[in-house]
Amino acid sequence: MSKEIEDHRLFNQSDNQPFADVLAQHVSRRAVMRGGLGLAAASMLGFGGAAQALASNGAQKTPLTLAFEAVQGSLTDAVVVPEGYVAQVLVPWGTPLSAGDSWQSDQPMTAERQAASVGMNHDGMAGFALDADNASRRFVLVLNNEYIEQDALWAPQGGPTDAEGKRPAEESRTEINAHGVTIVEVEKDANGHWSHVPGSRYNRRLTSATVMDIAGPVAGSDYVKTRFSPAGTQTRGTNNNCGNGLTPWGTYIACEENWPNVFVNHGQLFQDDARIGIPTDKSRYGWDTSAGDASEENDEFARFNITPRGERAEDDYRNEARTFGYQVEVDPYSDAHAVKRTALGRFRHEGCWLGKLEAGQPVVYYSGHDSRNEYVYKYVSDAAWDPADANRPGEAYDRLAIGSKYLDNGTLYVARFNADGSGEWLPLIPSAQTRDGRSLATALGLAEDDLAGVIINTCDAADLLGATPMDRPEWATVDPSSGEVYLTLTNNSKRSEEAAAATFTNQGDDIAQLGVGYETAPANAVNPRANNEAGHIIRWRESRLPNAFRWEVFVFGAATNDEGNHSGLTEMNQFASPDGLWFDQRDDGQGILWIQTDNGYEGITEYTNDQLLAVVPNSLDEIQGTGPVINNSNQQQLKRFAVGPNGCEVTGIFATPDKTALFINIQHPGNWPADGSALTQDATAETSGQVRPRASTVVIQKRDGGPVGV
Repeated sequence: MSKEIEDHRLFNQSDNQPFADVLAQHVSRRAVMRGGLGLAAASMLGFGGAAQALASNGAQKTPLTLAFEAVQGSLTDAVVVPEGYVAQVLVPWGTPLSAGDSWQSDQPMTAERQAASVGMNHDGMAGFALDADNASRRFVLVLNNEYIEQDALWAPQGGPTDAEGKRPAEESRTEINAHGVTIVEVEKDANGHWSHVPGSRYNRRLTSATVMDIAGPVAGSDYVKTRFSPAGTQTRGTNNNCGNGLTPWGTYIACEENWPNVFVNHGQLFQDDARIGIPTDKSRYGWDTSAGDASEENDEFARFNITPRGERAEDDYRNEARTFGYQVEVDPYSDAHAVKRTALGRFRHEGCWLGKLEAGQPVVYYSGHDSRNEYVYKYVSDAAWDPADANRPGEAYDRLAIGSKYLDNGTLYVARFNADGSGEWLPLIPSAQTRDGRSLATALGLAEDDLAGVIINTCDAADLLGATPMDRPEWATVDPSSGEVYLTLTNNSKRSEEAAAATFTNQGDDIAQLGVGYETAPANAVNPRANNEAGHIIRWRESRLPNAFRWEVFVFGAATNDEGNHSGLTEMNQFASPDGLWFDQRDDGQGILWIQTDNGYEGITEYTNDQLLAVVPNSLDEIQGTGPVINNSNQQQLKRFAVGPNGCEVTGIFATPDKTALFINIQHPGNWPADGSALTQDATAETSGQVRPRASTVVIQKRDGGPVGV
């Protein structure tokens, strides 16, 4: 989630034990468990790259090492990369997808033009090969367009006409079209320069107005019937997509995160809408105020006002918001409808991270709910993975039908973290037992077999089962060899120095009894600062025991001189608010863990803009001390690789299969790229004067053409 559109309200009203308390207890026990035993104790915990660093014949492999010099922090309108690297701007916002069109920095944006151009504020992304032989030179790029910046969008006219009043229909329509997902073919020429392919048959946009199908347990239920889709099988649009996911059968997953605020309900909220944060005063952009315009078609604006008006759900849009908050599967190779996969839960999804894939075993996905004191989720398919379903680039077939096989039937779990380093996955099914001994269905006021109702009420269900509130769980990534899962806990300003553990209030029976919970969580030994503004990263490994896992802290964000600099960070790797994560697997099952930031922590912002760091987890086997995995004994192996321009968030990441090109996104830059009219340019060029800022993808490559990072 970009801090630019972060919702600071606290929606988790449970009194579940927060991660802060769990972490404090765990650290004291970890000192006994690990002490100075290093690798032996780390192996006892089931973590680290020791096991995977051994070849099948028992010989130890050569460790992967980072072969670049860490870059200094930067506060400039430019991208900074290590010596020996180059960085290029690719497909900035507004890039036309059709042949013959062009972009000018002073051109007005229209709804029609925006629907045929790259969307705004790039976030999660991935590449999809068009043929196996040229997968590192030509592919389909799919990227999320998380939200809009109205000043940049409407710069030629001096900003939006009336951002707080009744919005002109054309402006609302344009803003709707700037959200969603962009699909565009890109290619590299003989000189190593990347460009998009205008007019490619793969180029298209999915916006907040595009018709999409609803699948899984919620499809066809009374919860999602609307005037647009009385059968409850379709909706329009996907909104505020942040992180992303990939499927092994060759599709993309866009994750709906901060979508609640595009709606408004001026009446009485359903419990699930209240829990997830639907506003009752006004929507974020006021698209609903354009309703009734003479140009409005098929309630395109009226649907954002979900206040009940008719006698039945089919008469109005009271259920429109219930068609959002899902993982959205997109086939990048065809123009088929995107599909909202409801079995994976309804909340503010930060991402959708594929677990270790094994033939004959279920397909697993992890996701975080990116809000303060929210939860971590896991989906496990009923169907076992069949390698025959793997993607076949260049072939035309129904990939979304394969998606239905794995993503429409399965079990959704929520995580509980225990102080002893263990954890358990709690099933979100109607028959699950809540903390007070009732069935989950009964506690939610549902029929005993109403799985759709549990999914609609995912957050309340997690509260009732006693899941662990976390410090804004954002991106995760999985080491595909070991199956270890890394998760960023970006920050949590709802924490004090005082042990205010009993700040919750009871509000009646059943769901309302959950109260306010840890509205301000207590500080603890590992996060002694008032407010965990710097964040940290944890990792876990699934246990052989059913629905169990083991966890530990990987690294704490901090400024160098912080009293709470538990990972011993220096000027060359200090960071805060970790956000994007990606495990870049290389030879012999080893890989680079890339860490991106969305920082608002004063101790770091005065030194550097948001950044990209790298570390090789396998190189940390000989862990010493009692703190996190990265600590004073080894933190020098965490290096700053790149820094973004002023005002930006560095987000979205993947590399070509040959690892010679690393793709990242620069979101909401303040005054960048340097040439506001160019479609591709040197990303490291510093801006002179003022330009119309444009979020962009950036390609980072070695000058010698070798693999990035090593």
